[in-house]
Amino acid sequence: MTASRPYPRPRSSPLALTVLALLHYRPLHPYGIQRLVKDWGKEQVVNVRQRASLYRTIERLSGDGLIAVRETGRDQQYPERTVYEVTDEGRETARAWLEEMLTAPKEEFPEFPAALSNLLLLTPEEIADVLERRVDALTERLDGLEAAMATEAERGLPRITRLETEYLRAVTAAEREWVRGVVEDLRSGRLVWSREQLDALAGGPEAP
Repeated sequence: MTASRPYPRPRSSPLALTVLALLHYRPLHPYGIQRLVKDWGKEQVVNVRQRASLYRTIERLSGDGLIAVRETGRDQQYPERTVYEVTDEGRETARAWLEEMLTAPKEEFPEFPAALSNLLLLTPEEIADVLERRVDALTERLDGLEAAMATEAERGLPRITRLETEYLRAVTAAEREWVRGVVEDLRSGRLVWSREQLDALAGGPEAP
C-alpha cells in the first residue's frame, strides 16, 4: 500500500488524469498529447479542442511536480517544443485519482437535470416539443458513437481502450429511452398536473 502524502493531493480533473496517463506510455510534447487524445477517441470524454486549456493543465501539473520537462527541441517544421515526462509523484497521483474517480460517484450539476427541475415554466405541449427535439439530438449522438465504435474496432484498438465509448453509448441510449417515455406520457395525458397543485406546493409552510 502506498504511504499517504503529508500534504493535500493536487486537484484532479479528467484532462489532467488523461495527460498523466498518456505520459505513462512515453514522453510527449503538448501537440503529441493532443494528437493521441484524438487518435485514441478520448476527445469524447476530455476537451482538447481549446489548446489553451491543455497548456494550462500542463502548466498546473508541472507546478505540482507531477510532470517534468524531459527536453526542449526544435526542427525545421515546428517552433520550439517542450517534451514532458511523468514523475514518480505523478504516477502515484494518477493511480489515486483513477481509483477515486472509478469508485466514488461525484456530485455534479449538469444542465439537463437543472432544466428538468424548472420545466413548469413551459406548457405540457411545449415540454413535449422540446423533449422530442432532444430525442432527435440524442439519436444523432448515438449514431456518432456507434460510428466511432466501429472505427475504433476496425483500427484494431483493444476493448479496454474503448470502454469510455461503450459507456457513453449505453448512457445516451438509456437517456433517449427515458426522454421518449416522458414525451409519450405527456402526449397521452398520463403525465398531468394542475395549477391548484402547483399553487399549494409553492405556498409551502408558513414562515415562523
